[in-house]
Amino acid sequence: MESRVLSRAANFASFSNFRKLSRDSGSSNNIVNFGPARPIGAVGEGGNLIWGRLLRPALLLESCSLSGKPRDILKPTRLGAAASSSPAEGSDSAGEAKIAPVGFIQKYPALVTGFFFFMWYFLNVIFNILNKKIYNYFPYPYFVSVVHLFVGVVYCLVSWAVGLPKRAPIDANLLKLLIPVAVCHALGHVTSNVSFAAVAVSFTHTIKALEPFFNASASQFILGQQIPWTLWLSLLPVVLGVSMASLTELSFNWVGFISAMISNISFTYRSIYSKKAMTDMDSTNIYAYISIIALFVCIPPAIILEGPQLLKHGFNDAIAKVGLTKFITDLFWVGMFYHLYNQLATNTLERVAPLTHAVGNVLKRVFVIGFSILVFGNKISTQTGIGTAIAIAGVAIYSFIKAKLEEEKRQAKAA
Repeated sequence: MESRVLSRAANFASFSNFRKLSRDSGSSNNIVNFGPARPIGAVGEGGNLIWGRLLRPALLLESCSLSGKPRDILKPTRLGAAASSSPAEGSDSAGEAKIAPVGFIQKYPALVTGFFFFMWYFLNVIFNILNKKIYNYFPYPYFVSVVHLFVGVVYCLVSWAVGLPKRAPIDANLLKLLIPVAVCHALGHVTSNVSFAAVAVSFTHTIKALEPFFNASASQFILGQQIPWTLWLSLLPVVLGVSMASLTELSFNWVGFISAMISNISFTYRSIYSKKAMTDMDSTNIYAYISIIALFVCIPPAIILEGPQLLKHGFNDAIAKVGLTKFITDLFWVGMFYHLYNQLATNTLERVAPLTHAVGNVLKRVFVIGFSILVFGNKISTQTGIGTAIAIAGVAIYSFIKAKLEEEKRQAKAA
């Protein structure tokens, strides 16, 4: 009898010690917990979302423990933030791996980059084709240039209004730096359109293949930068090819040729002034501000040079040929394609190495020339075709050498 009483007393003492251990252990790893240590769907652990809502039963399970102390729930932590913690930092799930969710962009970067290139080419080709079709029934390049910029500016203002992207502030000093860039951008854009209206799209792009030659000349003789002889040699086939194509181009006229050359010079100076206007502002906002300034630069010449003709018969002739709805729709979409392809070109440049972008830019010109010939059925002579091919090949060689030299300079600075 006495031994039975002692046995019961010992059992009661053991149970009391067990309860005391449960209360005193706190956050110790020895705590006994009948619920799961980390339920599926916990907010702080980046749990699964179902139509924007978390699994509520899991939250209830998380708050249940033998110690009676509720755990923190609904913490405003970012999804996937727990992936940076480790068991040594007090985690109660030492044996469980914490993996942040991987999005499509991170999982397939090559496909995403390829999509950027495709959209860049697609929008550029569509812009050139639609732009030339407009000039076939509405030959007013100054006014159309204003429409291009106006639609892009409206797009930027709407994007700023919804916060995609957020508008970056601008001050007087930055404005002074951007005005020369915008003026050159406006002049280059208008003269390009004058050339597009005057000659075949393929011929304008062949002349614009000379732009690297003007860039190298400005760098050497204006900025004082030493250009390697290999770059100069690579420009020889560009000059030769453009000369061959110009001599036998069936759509050749001096207005289109000179306008394309002025466009090359304008964009060269735009590059020079852009280097002086380097800023921490993102490229999307900079392009938006440049478009706004360029719009105000383009409006006066359009009014002075084409205003009277537009009011007299320009608008009426276009509406009579295609109708008011198509006329307005064409102007809107050509402006959208112009802005979007320029923006996609910038976004693509940010995703790839300079060499890849340079090669892509050359291939883009090939696509535009090829599709314009197919769509409009432009007849070209054999010499023009050979000259165009030589010019494009020269641009490709130049782009490859230049990008490789820049990469070597970058690696030398990093070392």
